Amino acid sequence: MPQGQSKSITLDKAISARRTNVRWLVVAVLFFVTLINYADRASISLAGPGMAKDLGLNAVDMGVIFSAFGWAYVLFQLPGGWLLDRYGSKLIYSLSIFFWSLFTLMTGLAGFVTGAAAVVVVFCLRFLVGAAESPSFPANSRLVAAWFPASERGTAAAIFASAQYGATVFFAPLMGWLAHTYGWHSVFTVLGLIGIAFLPLFRKLVHDPLSHPMTNQAELDHMQQGGALVNMDGDKHKPRLSWLKQLLSSRMMLGIYLAQYCLNAIGFFFITWFPVYLVQEKHMTIMKAGFVAAIPAVCGFLGGIMGGFLSDVLIRRGMSLSLARKLPIVCGMLLCCVMVLCNYTDSETAVIAIMAASFLGKGIGGMGWTVNADTAPKEIAGLSGSVLNTFSNASSITTPIIIGFILQLTGSFNGVLWFVIAHAVAVILFYLFMVGKIKRFELRDVGEEA
Repeated sequence: MPQGQSKSITLDKAISARRTNVRWLVVAVLFFVTLINYADRASISLAGPGMAKDLGLNAVDMGVIFSAFGWAYVLFQLPGGWLLDRYGSKLIYSLSIFFWSLFTLMTGLAGFVTGAAAVVVVFCLRFLVGAAESPSFPANSRLVAAWFPASERGTAAAIFASAQYGATVFFAPLMGWLAHTYGWHSVFTVLGLIGIAFLPLFRKLVHDPLSHPMTNQAELDHMQQGGALVNMDGDKHKPRLSWLKQLLSSRMMLGIYLAQYCLNAIGFFFITWFPVYLVQEKHMTIMKAGFVAAIPAVCGFLGGIMGGFLSDVLIRRGMSLSLARKLPIVCGMLLCCVMVLCNYTDSETAVIAIMAASFLGKGIGGMGWTVNADTAPKEIAGLSGSVLNTFSNASSITTPIIIGFILQLTGSFNGVLWFVIAHAVAVILFYLFMVGKIKRFELRDVGEEA
């Protein structure tokens, strides 16, 4: 064989042996599709004022419409997870993207009715958006479990989870401009079209690891050796009710689910009551409160990335999975507790700094989706994610109501802040004393036919 040809073959082998990094491309796609997901959720808030005026809706009507998404999102979590495990992530996620985008688009066409009929039509469309979006976060967690070894899983899960904060940065200015320039219909129309347009790119770039055309054996070996469930969709199982019972009877899994409820309760304080707190308790103007409320969101975004990254670094340096996950969670929740110091200062600057630090801690400790990817049984990773999301979003119903009762009884936010940090303390207690060792949960009787 000529010397030049031999060198060429050697170079080709070296190139083929070089590990690809397709898994990071996949998580980038998950980040952008989650941005669209959260923009569609938030569209009603920016389009709401114009919609109420045009359709003749009052505050009660709008409250009913605002609630539609949340009820459907919670109710369809378990069916969504079942579908993911039965038919695979790509198919169900693709259908989810298409239908939530379609129903968002259709909401922009709802201007042909007014009054009670408008409430029914828009409520139904928002309910359908919530139902269609229900598999999205469990699918994200399922794909991260399939594509990422444990030493990279924290960063990957933090990337897609951070999109909930990033959506405000990326899409809120666009939605505000559309509503102001072209009317409320255009917000839903444009966002719906963006989702439908993104779908072909999603289907081209997201596959299960073993069938992805862009990955090579070196990357698959790296993923498998680190604990990635690369064959998750290749060995499908029909989820059974007995498996759901096993999840809920597991001390480890139930501890993770309860901790996620508490984590989301903290987040919902910031989403719902925090601006009101700034205006009523700290006497800021509405405009100033609007700007100030964005600061914790930015800190939450940074904290989320930081927590996942630091956890993965600890694993790569030889720390056990349990300690590497629990350390950022506990430290983050302790930092979150500084929120209560706002009860003892009237300084606006101090309040802003304290709340920013608190939400940074919430971001660092908000690793529920990472832990779910670490622990979910491979046969029902989608269902486990749906149970986690059901617990999580149940707090979106209870937290605003309980805070309202506390305010009515006390007339002050002091008790509210103690209520919020009690959830941070509960997260610490669940992870330290209930979850135990973090490991992949093994189902019993997997081989038996349903």
